[in-house]
Amino acid sequence: MLNATPSRRLGLLSLLAALYTWLLVVFGGIVRITGSGMGCGDDWPRCNGEWIPAFTFETLIEYVHRLLAAGIGLVVLTVVVYAIVRRRSPGVSGAGGQMRPLLLATALFFFQAMLGAVTVWLELPPSVTIAHFVTAMLFMATLIVAAARGGAFGPTTASVDPHVTRVASWAMTSAAVGLVVIAFGAMTANTPGAPQACTGFPLCNGRWLPEPGAVSVEIHWAHRVAAFILLIVAGAATRAALRTGARSVARAAGTTFALIVLQLIVAAVLVLSELPPSLQATHLAVGAAVWFALAAWASIARLNARASLDRTPRSG
Repeated sequence: MLNATPSRRLGLLSLLAALYTWLLVVFGGIVRITGSGMGCGDDWPRCNGEWIPAFTFETLIEYVHRLLAAGIGLVVLTVVVYAIVRRRSPGVSGAGGQMRPLLLATALFFFQAMLGAVTVWLELPPSVTIAHFVTAMLFMATLIVAAARGGAFGPTTASVDPHVTRVASWAMTSAAVGLVVIAFGAMTANTPGAPQACTGFPLCNGRWLPEPGAVSVEIHWAHRVAAFILLIVAGAATRAALRTGARSVARAAGTTFALIVLQLIVAAVLVLSELPPSLQATHLAVGAAVWFALAAWASIARLNARASLDRTPRSG
């Protein structure tokens, strides 16, 4: 890293921030799973009226989560300040540079902090909690884009393969479907009764189409259907990616598809074993990793597609 270009260093710093965000998302899930969301009462930024409160188990979990959230703020500040200082370096500013996604990440961070405060003040309303989670995932995605543009996932491969652009579109579609899965997953986790609404797997209460009328069942089933659609779309995209000459794209596609399969296995075991907390945490961790991989795959594929278009001979 000492001999790297400013853009490369910025990419690695952005990757570090994205990994930190993944950890924060997982720990936030542990807060929910352990019922520690109100461990600091309805106080924010203080905890039970104190900067250093008396600790119960729930208070400790929520307090550590808040410390981690403050820490990501310092990490993002470091990354953005470095980007501003090095803004004239190649690859940092301008179209296709790292500055734009990092500025978007900064805006999302402040919005996320506001949602966190509102979540506590209103005592964990499901709608705000869901928005809080989805925003965190979008925040992580912007950091991954900046990391990819800085070469943190390896160099861009320029190829004249006409399928590279199509694969990039497939990757973007997979990421879009993945975001829908995440949104329905957050709704399932935060809607009373929804996690337990569908017994059995892959069927829901022994049916392919559950009976209409119960909102909790419909939300849970919509999450499963979106996950199955993601498996199909990502599978087709991975098959196309493996046929291209861009190794980085094929590797990213294969890794993403493997994580999606793993997540479906974890989901099946989770439901069939009646939702033990340890598997709930595992389901969240792997799901966040799937989104991480989808964002990285889409970013890498787009970069390779642009490089391939630049190499393609133009008539006239």
